[in-house]
Amino acid sequence: MTDLEALQRACELAAGGYPAPNPHVGCVILRGSEVVGEGFHAFAGGPHAEVVALAAAGERAQGATAYVTLEPCHHHGRTPPCSMALLNAGVARVVYAVPDPNPRAQGGAEALRAAGVSVDQISLPEAEAVNRVWLTAARRQSPYVMLKVATTQDGYLARPDGTSKWITGEAARLAAHVLRAQMGAVLVGVGTVLADDPRLDARVPGVGRPVTKIVLDPQSLLSGSEQVFQSPGEVMWLREEVRGGVAGVLAHLWAQGVTSLLVEGGAFTLGEFLRAGAWDELHQFVAPTEWGEGIPWHGGADPNLGEPDEIRTHGPDEERIYRRR
Repeated sequence: MTDLEALQRACELAAGGYPAPNPHVGCVILRGSEVVGEGFHAFAGGPHAEVVALAAAGERAQGATAYVTLEPCHHHGRTPPCSMALLNAGVARVVYAVPDPNPRAQGGAEALRAAGVSVDQISLPEAEAVNRVWLTAARRQSPYVMLKVATTQDGYLARPDGTSKWITGEAARLAAHVLRAQMGAVLVGVGTVLADDPRLDARVPGVGRPVTKIVLDPQSLLSGSEQVFQSPGEVMWLREEVRGGVAGVLAHLWAQGVTSLLVEGGAFTLGEFLRAGAWDELHQFVAPTEWGEGIPWHGGADPNLGEPDEIRTHGPDEERIYRRR
């Protein structure tokens, strides 16, 4: 297995798990021509990819080469530094694909070199792609924002009276739960909670950490007894107006450790994010039904989306994916 092949295998591994708000990372440990350990970061708070791979390798990590999709971290967060784990295991060489853009965690490559470990960096498009969401957020120091909405074919997310359950089918709803797990945090406005009383959890097998639920309630209209406050996971209940509008909300969430965010609405909240240009992706789940009247999903904003970049099917429903340039 060449350096490139080992890194490509690490990228395949990195796609596993739901590690938000942490990055997707994969690791392969090679001793001679034999793979002696593999791992990926499955969930925030769990062992990092390097630690999983080292545990699988055991004593065979001594003198081996570790291939990692992202520069090994060099800070104490929920877990100790991966740079020290590699060093203590006796790894002789480390090859990584993407330098860590996080100022708090970077420095692993330099620390390993200073300790006598051979370190190489090989750029790889697959390593950028598998970790696109986290890398985008870390480089601009603001959460990656994905808008999600379920609509009729003619663009309504609710009846004229505000009711909306259920527009799309079970397969589409499961896909939306996967998006929640992938992003790690989900945001709604108070109107959605009052109208639908959602749980906002991610009911997906293999999720090791509940999603963070964010509720915008600047007038304190909620009682705290709603389902969103009872279902598993941390709740950020924003009961005061955050200065700076959408940009201020994102800055506040970034300071709280939110790196990726799924905005589920309702129409007013989605419209505010659209008007602010504060989004990276839009996932519109479209049912093959028309109502003729109702509440438009975009809250009066001009989405100006053009053609979708990708279309996925979930039973009778379509998931139209738009990526902001």
